[in-house]
Amino acid sequence: MAPNDPSIPPYDDSAATLRPAVLATGVRVRRGPVRHPLLNRELGILAFNERVLAQAADPAMPLLERLRFICITSSNLDEFFEVRIAGLQEEMRDTPGLLTPDGMSMQQAYTVIAERAHRLVQRQYAMLHETVLPALEHEGVVFHNAESWNAEQLAWAHQYFNTQLLPVLTPIGLDPAHPFPRVLNKSLNFAVELSGKDAFGRDAVLGIVQAPRVLPRLVRMPAELSGYPYGFVLLSAFMQRFVGELFPGLHLISCNQFRVTRNSELFVDDDEITDLRMALRGELPARHFGSPVRLEVSAETPVDLMRRLREESGLTERDCYRVDGSVNLVRLMSLPDMVDRPDLKFVPHLPAVPQLAPPTATMFDAIDHGDILLHHPYESFQPVLELLLQAAKDPHVVAIKQTIYRTGSDSALMDALMLAVRNGKAVTVVVELLARFDEETNINWAERLESAGAHVVYGVVGHKCHAKMMLIVRRATHAGQATLRRYVHLGTGNYHAKTARLYSDFGLMTSHTGICEDVHHVFQQLTGINGELSLNYLWQSPFTLHAKLIAAIAREADHARAGRKARIVAKMNALLEPSVIAALYEASSAGVKIDLIVRGVCSLKPGVEGLSENITVRSIIGRFLEHHRIFYFHANGAEDVYLSSADWMDRNFFRRVEVAFPILDRRLKRRVIAEGLSTYLGDNQTAWVMHSDGEYRRRRPGKTSRNAQMGLLQKFCL
Repeated sequence: MAPNDPSIPPYDDSAATLRPAVLATGVRVRRGPVRHPLLNRELGILAFNERVLAQAADPAMPLLERLRFICITSSNLDEFFEVRIAGLQEEMRDTPGLLTPDGMSMQQAYTVIAERAHRLVQRQYAMLHETVLPALEHEGVVFHNAESWNAEQLAWAHQYFNTQLLPVLTPIGLDPAHPFPRVLNKSLNFAVELSGKDAFGRDAVLGIVQAPRVLPRLVRMPAELSGYPYGFVLLSAFMQRFVGELFPGLHLISCNQFRVTRNSELFVDDDEITDLRMALRGELPARHFGSPVRLEVSAETPVDLMRRLREESGLTERDCYRVDGSVNLVRLMSLPDMVDRPDLKFVPHLPAVPQLAPPTATMFDAIDHGDILLHHPYESFQPVLELLLQAAKDPHVVAIKQTIYRTGSDSALMDALMLAVRNGKAVTVVVELLARFDEETNINWAERLESAGAHVVYGVVGHKCHAKMMLIVRRATHAGQATLRRYVHLGTGNYHAKTARLYSDFGLMTSHTGICEDVHHVFQQLTGINGELSLNYLWQSPFTLHAKLIAAIAREADHARAGRKARIVAKMNALLEPSVIAALYEASSAGVKIDLIVRGVCSLKPGVEGLSENITVRSIIGRFLEHHRIFYFHANGAEDVYLSSADWMDRNFFRRVEVAFPILDRRLKRRVIAEGLSTYLGDNQTAWVMHSDGEYRRRRPGKTSRNAQMGLLQKFCL
């Protein structure tokens, strides 16, 4: 199916199998009610990461990209433990009688989740060592283990250790004066078993060496020594071979890697905040020393030592992960950039720059001519930056308002905002300080913006500002009369130039009076103290988005009951909110055909007779991270299409500021349907289809192979 085909294809159930993302919940598929019509969230997250890891097993995938997918899985699992598992452990301590939404006790659920996580980690390391690394060696990309070094390699490694590592390493010998150190979250550490007596006559038993994060985890060996075009040595290999030199005069028994993952949620008491930025400044250091949730150790670690490490961390056996190799595979993410082999990577793509029709002098003229839709990463993010830069320099622009959730530590967009301040514009920036893992970056930007003279606010305490909005106010002259005209950019993704090349997102530029007025009202709510303001076009969390969505689903059900065509197609990152799921079940029972494209976790069970037989769920995993949020309702032929920053989750509906905005231009609406929905429903290469028990099966190509992302790349970029 061509990417510009606006028709919605029929569902095709040709599908390899992944294990279910569901606990044993007593579902009776053929007859009778479903006792627990929700799937487990944590198992759904693990199922998503199994789909990500499956990309590394695909021989059609470029080899270095297969390695990247292994690293991405590790990065995802780090956050899974830091946030989701940490939360489960707290709930088991605080409310042990609590049941999970799928009806299991917390203890039962945790056991099943831990077992599945262990299997996933085992499969990940097996894939790395049995498949990807041997294939890389065949291509001349090799990891040199300490055991394999020849005399020349050993001399080079020893010199590197002495000059680059030894001066910054601090060994800690454990004794009553030196208790077990509290290691940083996700830091690389070495437990060194020793024997003998030190200079003070103390018995040496165990030493700990923490590897500073400034040290490279991957070092390239000179090709003339390696014997391969690309030879690499892991930091752990240097340590395994030379760590004894940190403990001179003692006998080295073993050196073992370990890593502790900690609870990384920040606690800021809403009732006691007087300065959110200062409160976060005080909390951020604590993230490195939160409660331990996972212990990773190298596979060869002796049982007694592993028990000691586990006891020091306060963790159980099921929280300990023995791994065959490096305890932090995320650090291998740098390898593809260190290897100049384009044939082992994705073909680079240059995002298309939309041709504005007719050609105009400014972005404002172009928007006045008609709404502009941008589809990233296939189309460039540059028009968004150009709009802001022109606004910063245009003497007719009087004000700019912007939300920032994630933008990166190096941002041309933020530079443009500061340029606008210097040029005398009234600049207001709503910076979300609680964007998880970007808090410090956002605090730094907030301080720089304030120093430049921008008005910086942090939204509403208790409601993260996740909406992606830019509002520009410009003085215009029409028929000799000066007026103020608004221009808006709304998006499904962050104002982040780097991720705009990696994530699929839509952005809309418009001067539509009603939409611009609504965005103005949302900014009023974020920066001032107002009652709830009525919006005519936007659906907004935490006020109307949930209710409007439920109403739109119910209208489709009414159309179906009346014998009219009814259809819902929605694309998002996650679907968890129970009342929305209940509304979808009700609509399915009424005869509404519902197609859901959910990249990550989905708690809805599709295809259950009498409940959801008219619902399909699929997940697209490919080169780009699918990030669109698109909501389509047939609406008795009107075909309502909304784009949004919000997933269908409790937090997005009730604890965040989000917006969903309509696509009003019929031409652009057909584009969104074609490029954002139809082509994905037709994908039979990168799509995984969920069955009623939560099991995902990969669709297999039929006579015609269809890959949504490749089709869009061919349309826009190649």
